[in-house]
Amino acid sequence: MTTLILLTAFSVLSLNMFLPSLAHIAADFQVDYAMANLSIAGYLAVTAVLQVIMGPLSDRFGRRPVMLSGLGIFSFASIGCLLATDIWVFLGFRLLQGALISGMALSRSAVRDQHSPQKAASLLGYISMAMAIAPMTGPLLGGILDQLYGWRATFVFFVVCGFLLWWLTWADMGETNRNRSSTIRDQFQTYPELLRSRRFWGYAFCLTFSLGAFYIYITGAALVGGTIFDLTTTEIGASVGIITLGFAVGSFLSGRFANRVPLVKMVIAGRLVAACGPALGLAFLSFGLVHPISYFGAITLVGLGNGLTIPSANSGVMSVRPQLSGSAAGLSGAMAVASGAILTSFTGAVLSPETGAVVLMLLILASVLLSLLAGLYVRWVDIRDPLPE
Repeated sequence: MTTLILLTAFSVLSLNMFLPSLAHIAADFQVDYAMANLSIAGYLAVTAVLQVIMGPLSDRFGRRPVMLSGLGIFSFASIGCLLATDIWVFLGFRLLQGALISGMALSRSAVRDQHSPQKAASLLGYISMAMAIAPMTGPLLGGILDQLYGWRATFVFFVVCGFLLWWLTWADMGETNRNRSSTIRDQFQTYPELLRSRRFWGYAFCLTFSLGAFYIYITGAALVGGTIFDLTTTEIGASVGIITLGFAVGSFLSGRFANRVPLVKMVIAGRLVAACGPALGLAFLSFGLVHPISYFGAITLVGLGNGLTIPSANSGVMSVRPQLSGSAAGLSGAMAVASGAILTSFTGAVLSPETGAVVLMLLILASVLLSLLAGLYVRWVDIRDPLPE
């Protein structure tokens, strides 16, 4: 379990740890901020494609070999980012780092391989709670490393941790997929069975827009924190990471209650809590309360709601067709990450120093409400077509 927690945490850490350094990366390579931001949007796009491939591969060949391959590629790509002297070389190796997404997608599948849907949701809640420490402290650590040693120090960290985690996975992680398909062709031929499931699409869209609120926030938090609240890079790192404080609490509650509460009820409860965050933030702004504590504090409710929702939604996605849990995790993860890439780019394009605070909250609220509609759709499907006991 510890190895799975670290794999999941490090997958998230690779996304957000160097966010406070984006402006310095742009300055070092003499490009604008939008170009440097491709290291986020492009990374998300690549991981979306990889998850579609890695899920079926893990159903065919097993979780362990696919996981080790992804960690190896990430580690060597981190060396390339560290040594890059050109923005295009840097972005190329940054895209290769996306292979680390295997740690997140396949860790979930490994849990589902061994447990019932609600038990898996409970364990995924505890995994999410423990791994939330990484994305919460990652931007702060990245900001400190940037201030002390420059942005490349973050990629030194990635190189060292990548190789250490590869060794730990090789030594500790056994194979959990005991029902592998005979060929890749047979594996892909089962995809229509998954794609015809309305429950799968409901849970997948709920995950997509729940995580979408997170992607929107981490894209806009640096701009809002720097231009409106005049925060330092370390303070921006803390503000980017605060959403995971609520996520850790919500994940702990999932671990406690998901084993006893039906999946879809946990999902909807989380979406209602998450909606309170941007609604409260917009209320503060409408009354003229523009302060970093009230603004970023309201976002913790989005994290809390995601912590309640995501473990149960992940378990729901993988439980629609248990024999396709790797494929389901990969496809739903790809949807979430692809949408994240789109939302990241869109958010970066529409935000401005003058309107950023309000627009960011509105975008987060829209994403949360769409995820709530998806959760309610799953509930409607359950009422019309109950699962067999």
